Amino acid sequence: MTWLRDVLNDMADDAPQVDLTERTIRAREQRRRRATPLAAAAAVVATALAATAVVRLLPAKPDAATQPKTVTDLPARGVGPLSHAYMTFCRPEDGKVPPGCVDGGWRVVTRSGATYRVAQALRASKSGIRPSPLAISRDGRKIAYYDAEAGTFAVRDLASGAVLTAPSKVPMAWLGSIAHLLLSDDGRFLAFTKNPALKDPAMLFDMRERRVRPLPNGWNPIGLSPDGDTITLAEYAPKTRLQTISRLWRTSTAGNARTVDVAGHYLAGGLGPDGKTIVAVEGVTVPGTGCSRSGDDLVYLDRETGKVLRRVPVRGLSMTGNFVYLRSWTGPQEITALATPFVCKKRVDDAPAPSLDPSYVPFTAYAVNVKTGTARKLATYTAQGFFQLVLPGFPGTL
Repeated sequence: MTWLRDVLNDMADDAPQVDLTERTIRAREQRRRRATPLAAAAAVVATALAATAVVRLLPAKPDAATQPKTVTDLPARGVGPLSHAYMTFCRPEDGKVPPGCVDGGWRVVTRSGATYRVAQALRASKSGIRPSPLAISRDGRKIAYYDAEAGTFAVRDLASGAVLTAPSKVPMAWLGSIAHLLLSDDGRFLAFTKNPALKDPAMLFDMRERRVRPLPNGWNPIGLSPDGDTITLAEYAPKTRLQTISRLWRTSTAGNARTVDVAGHYLAGGLGPDGKTIVAVEGVTVPGTGCSRSGDDLVYLDRETGKVLRRVPVRGLSMTGNFVYLRSWTGPQEITALATPFVCKKRVDDAPAPSLDPSYVPFTAYAVNVKTGTARKLATYTAQGFFQLVLPGFPGTL
């Protein structure tokens, strides 16, 4: 079993906020033990775009951030910048169902606290058979999602209501079990990858010029140059690797690819504003337990060689007391860390699969200075799991 699957299993077994990815993996593993072998999907990461703009991760108003009294569909136009988005499933363990809940549907929350359903976005299934990724641009003014009616991805400008659909169809079966979206700051480029590594292509779309380039399957996009010509991806199973593909729009193929192995197991954050810096969190096994937790430090990785350049101890956020995912950069020296308490409990392989509908719980975002390690609290959000919560600049994953 890979380290990432161990991490996800630990999260599922030890805490109520179980993510859909883990539920999919565990359910598949149980079916595999009863029948024929089945390849399990893995590899999800909290990542960000490479650009110099500052991300404003602001909390919504308290009543809207938890359970708004009323929720309407996203208006045709005139919606302000977003604080975050979250997915709803309607039979949580504690019975506290969000008003107006739509099973597997996305909601977006503006910085002023208004909450809307995104009726146009494909609804996810609890089994993971039908994933539904959503991404928010770094400025919170655009969203990307799979439009079931259009049969492909769409990028929507929230203020004007203008919608651009991808220049080619993407059959729903091509979404795999876990789908990833990366949206450029200006909304022009949209990267789509998925797990497992199916034969159907992953893609990079130029929404303005109506062009498409193939991307490798099984990788997670963690950075895209402003001109869309260079993309950086990470892979976590069976080992951690980094890949940079350049000259994407200068040739008829997917460009020139450079792939490097990383010694150790890490979950990378997004590519830094300089287009080169990769900061990650190490996966550490707790002695005598088999549980995996976040490492103590932020870790700089060399994009060209995969080597660890240096470690930065974190202050103001307990890395050992929480499970931490890195997401978007809030500025040239700060990266967002999304944290939830970590509890280690021995896992039983034949235990029942985790709940398909965990309770809605808080997740706390911190801005961590990548040079000093100092963390400051940004906001607290409510969702059922890490991967049912999307922040601006964070490639949507489900």
